[in-house]
Amino acid sequence: MSLDIKEYKTDILIVGGGTAGCFAALTISEESNASVIIAEKANIKRSGCLAAGVNALNAYITENETVDSYVEYVKKEFEEVIREDLVYTIGEKLNSVTEKIESLGLPILKDENGKYVTRGKRSIKINGENIKPILVDGIKNKENILILNRVNIIDYIVKDGRVIGAYGFSLDENKLLVIYAKGVICATGGASGIYRPNNPGFSRHKMWYSPFNTGAGYAMGIRAGAEMTSFEMRFIALRCKDTIAPTGTVAQGVKASQVNANGEKYVSRYGKPTTPVRLHSTIMENRIGNGPCFIQTEGIAKDVEEQLLKAYLNMAPAQTLKWLENGIGPSEENIEIEGTEPYIVGGHTGSGYWVDRDRKTTLKGLYAVGDVAGGSPKKYVTGCFAEGEIAGLSIIEYIRGKEVEVADSEEIIKVKSKLEGFLENKESIYSIEEVEQSMQKVMDEYAGGISSNYGYNESRLDIALDKIEELIRLSNKLKANDLHELLFIQEIQDRLIVAKVLIHHLKARKETRWRSYQENLNYPNKDDSNFLKYINSVYSDGEVKIQYRDLIGKGEVYEYSDK
Repeated sequence: MSLDIKEYKTDILIVGGGTAGCFAALTISEESNASVIIAEKANIKRSGCLAAGVNALNAYITENETVDSYVEYVKKEFEEVIREDLVYTIGEKLNSVTEKIESLGLPILKDENGKYVTRGKRSIKINGENIKPILVDGIKNKENILILNRVNIIDYIVKDGRVIGAYGFSLDENKLLVIYAKGVICATGGASGIYRPNNPGFSRHKMWYSPFNTGAGYAMGIRAGAEMTSFEMRFIALRCKDTIAPTGTVAQGVKASQVNANGEKYVSRYGKPTTPVRLHSTIMENRIGNGPCFIQTEGIAKDVEEQLLKAYLNMAPAQTLKWLENGIGPSEENIEIEGTEPYIVGGHTGSGYWVDRDRKTTLKGLYAVGDVAGGSPKKYVTGCFAEGEIAGLSIIEYIRGKEVEVADSEEIIKVKSKLEGFLENKESIYSIEEVEQSMQKVMDEYAGGISSNYGYNESRLDIALDKIEELIRLSNKLKANDLHELLFIQEIQDRLIVAKVLIHHLKARKETRWRSYQENLNYPNKDDSNFLKYINSVYSDGEVKIQYRDLIGKGEVYEYSDK
């Protein structure tokens, strides 16, 4: 099978049509006449983390909160190691982007005084099952926006140190797409599927994070030499057992506590109730024989139970169906909880591209927003909107006076030949799925997955690194019988290089700063004197080179110079 080459030229290319990517496109279309292409792997109407909807906006500055208190909250949750400058710029925009999405048609619950109904200090309730279609409706008919659905972007086009576009291939036609742009925004989301998940086999995609977010944006940046930050700050969700439904809906909506099998509240025994500690305390209670652990819902009123059934039916229907199938609701039985496998996701922790306040990466012409941008945890939906707006406004200025540049024909042929090589390979001894399962088994057992209660040590990380390198070599021999399998090969290769960088980051932080998220058994304590800093990396000539950077406060300005 051979691939035909199809070229596009545009002012701005947005890779990924999810939360941040769509909002960036909306901002650009309203503030300029620049032409925009959005390249989306699925169909933009229901793609990304918002595909199934959400029932709350978890980052909002409520009446009794301020931008400063929001920054301090995030800082305490993540033991000081955040980019305060980035979190602050997000905080400044949280409420205005909320008003924007409401103006597009998102129903936000209000009380009798017309004020938003809160679900915690920084969260407001919404009817958000259609939030993604509402967002897409705001951009799909814009004359200056072209949406390319079912296009898998594989790498940036880099010329003289500047990103001038990206390569991709269609999932429906035998075509290699070469998209040239004056500026590029990466909005591809985080990475799931690197570790072995809670549920096996057919149910392996019953997970917290979108299983189709495979770290493509990270991988493209890593291969191109972009500086990355804080991959060791993994995210592990505390979820309802088996269904992997959110626990926050109960904990915040019903004010329910976590209890062990003896009915004892246990979180406070392990420290302040931060997000990592709520998970870590559950792991420890199970280890010492006090499990299983639960969210205490037994005895709640029937009308509250009805609210929970409806809330979960909107965003995690498996949980409601489980209650109905068993004939026992949350008012009669506590909800058992467990931790998920680790994910790399910049919207909840700080993993991702190293960016400046405008969300420029260290590669000229490339911006990063949303889950793929590092340094600013707990941005959630509205934080991704904010970063999309920030990057959108900045890139409008960046492209002024610039011309579209094109790649050398030899490079295009090289990319084409590599893709066609997978389609022409002989049948491999190993299937694509077997390589994926091997990677997940290695990461689970040697790099701090569920089976080891998220702990790891240097010896096990060394073994993990050797095995991941071997799998990277094996992946080059895989056979694709069609474009769908070609997509799977690209996804596994992206995950493998993200795993390699992750292992180097875990090795480099010789302390335990975030319990369970980053549980270094060789160094079980926090070490502020040596590691109150960011761990960054640059990939060059096949090697991951670690860099340590000092913390940046909200009043300080780090700006990447694109001269």
